[in-house]
Amino acid sequence: MNKQSLLSIGDSCNCLALRSAARTVARRYDEALRPVGLNNGQFSMLVAVSAMQSASIQALGDRLGMDRTTVTAALKPLQRRSLVVLDVAEGDLRGRSVSMTREGTTLLRRAVPLWQEAQKRIAELVGGDESAMAIRHKLAAIH
Repeated sequence: MNKQSLLSIGDSCNCLALRSAARTVARRYDEALRPVGLNNGQFSMLVAVSAMQSASIQALGDRLGMDRTTVTAALKPLQRRSLVVLDVAEGDLRGRSVSMTREGTTLLRRAVPLWQEAQKRIAELVGGDESAMAIRHKLAAIH
């Protein structure tokens, strides 16, 4: 393989393009959420916990596409900030359920407008709301 053919692989690699775009988009959301002290992963976790009311670690992982260990690790900083609380799951002494605290709900309310602005800017970069929605649908079809 020569240098040109290797460069061609890099230029046409879907995985590389998606990963690079994902890192860039994640950085933009992180920057937008910085004023409330959240990153995009923490914001997504708070949104999921809030939407699910009280959720098991497994259900939360299923919703976010994460395994239990990753969910548990991601919740720790949110717990330390008293944004979420873990309790013994009803009917399963070994299981844990996650719910929002008042502080978490308040912070999420402050974060949503910041997220909305980032969402709008990313949509503009990809050609508008319809293009952004089409991209999300195509990406969702992958998994």
